[in-house]
Amino acid sequence: MTKQATADAMQEAALLAKALPYMQRYENRTIVVKYGGHAMGDPALGKAFARDIALLKQSGVNPVVVHGGGPQIGAMLDKMGIQSEFRGGLRVTDRKTVEIVEMVLAGSINKEIVALINAEGEWAIGLCGKDGNMVFAEKAHKTMRDPDSNIEKIVDLGFVGEPVEVDRTLLDLLAKSEMIPVIAPVAPGRDGETYNINADTFAGAIAGALHAERLLFLTDVPGVLDRSGALIDQLTVDEAKGLIADGTISGGMIPKVETCIESLQRGVKGVVIVNGKVPHAVLLELFTEHGAGTLITH
Repeated sequence: MTKQATADAMQEAALLAKALPYMQRYENRTIVVKYGGHAMGDPALGKAFARDIALLKQSGVNPVVVHGGGPQIGAMLDKMGIQSEFRGGLRVTDRKTVEIVEMVLAGSINKEIVALINAEGEWAIGLCGKDGNMVFAEKAHKTMRDPDSNIEKIVDLGFVGEPVEVDRTLLDLLAKSEMIPVIAPVAPGRDGETYNINADTFAGAIAGALHAERLLFLTDVPGVLDRSGALIDQLTVDEAKGLIADGTISGGMIPKVETCIESLQRGVKGVVIVNGKVPHAVLLELFTEHGAGTLITH
């Protein structure tokens, strides 16, 4: 063995020694990872993400993947000549659009992620909320303030839903079978309709039902930043609410943090906002001392 090879081996051993205590912390625990649409754009990052999920399983962790796909849905709607309309940051989803949403989310994107994980030597299986009656949804009711009259009005978003029931039976069976669920945020309603659900909300509902040790939101930002632009490593729920109130947390980060808080209220032990564009962000967050994003806990 050359000197360089020996040095590399020693470095790998040192890294493994540092990671082992964290690996033991999460052994036999459930980790839900929300894989965002914008974090999916790079094939190299997609392969690194799949490798992370496979390594979690090989380390004795029970990973569950929930994925979005907004940019991919938008691209397919454009290709089909269907105009997208957004209200309050949510896509208005008519019957024709929800068919495309289901095709893209539960079809092409879902199977691509499954194939990537399987290529890393693990067994992944693609699902959506319809499978095994895992999730039932109800039509979402969004209120918006009219800029002219300043009156709040209920906006009809079509077939956009909120998860109201989660049955973990199928997920428990898959965990015992050593399989990794990859879940698209599409679910049926008791009214027989199909609903498109915000992936963050869907992941929070799944993680809450599983009493997950961690819920990781992979996004395109490092996490929650303070007023100087520095990353905040850890927040309590009360601290996060305070930062929203004083304007430190603003814009699109507000609904993200609010979803984190709702997930904690559902039974998740810790929620992390982490930059999914950093290679191996999942492993960096779970298996290193300082993590890679902002951890929010009770």
